[in-house]
Amino acid sequence: MNNTNLLDPIRMTLRKVPWVSVAVAGYLAASMLSSPARAAEPAAGAPAAAATRVAFETSQGRIVVEVKADKAPKTVANFLQYVNDGFYDGTIFHRVISVFMIQGGGFTPDMAQKPTREPVPSESTNGLKNVRGALAMARTGDPNSATAQFFINVVDNPRLDYPNPDGHGYTVFGNVVEGMDVVDKIRVVPTGQRSGFQDVPLTAVMIKTARVVK
Repeated sequence: MNNTNLLDPIRMTLRKVPWVSVAVAGYLAASMLSSPARAAEPAAGAPAAAATRVAFETSQGRIVVEVKADKAPKTVANFLQYVNDGFYDGTIFHRVISVFMIQGGGFTPDMAQKPTREPVPSESTNGLKNVRGALAMARTGDPNSATAQFFINVVDNPRLDYPNPDGHGYTVFGNVVEGMDVVDKIRVVPTGQRSGFQDVPLTAVMIKTARVVK
């Protein structure tokens, strides 16, 4: 696949919905293809006493993330409220790019976007990085526009770290501690165009439930 073919679907998906800004396209052309994904799952390590974990039961398996309230308190509080409200139940991973990330938490299987609460301010200066397995917030061009949609990095994406790519960066607020094999299954599902969007899984990848487990 050449760089042009990689970038065309990304350019076509830039809509007024939470996503990665057009400035990322340059990164994809310049460096993404030369950054192979690591096969190893991120080490869970010893969780902090106050660590909170959320389990996503998906149609491809279970993914558990640990959120970092000490690093991104507003983002984590916002995310956990959506979890506790059952907002993510029945949504899908609606945008999947195998050499970049998987994004979900905002659309139903018929590609209807769910209404959200007010956005939360960016916390992208917290020092957490968009490495493989990192959990981050999607947004529009406005750095303070994140609502419910999130993405999981499937490779290291340093050009999403503050102050890249647009002077603001993307807020990382947690990481996968269980189920990177499931993330890797999702990243390679067949995708195509649907409802005007590119990179949509041809068979819906469901988030059946999202629940706090610790």
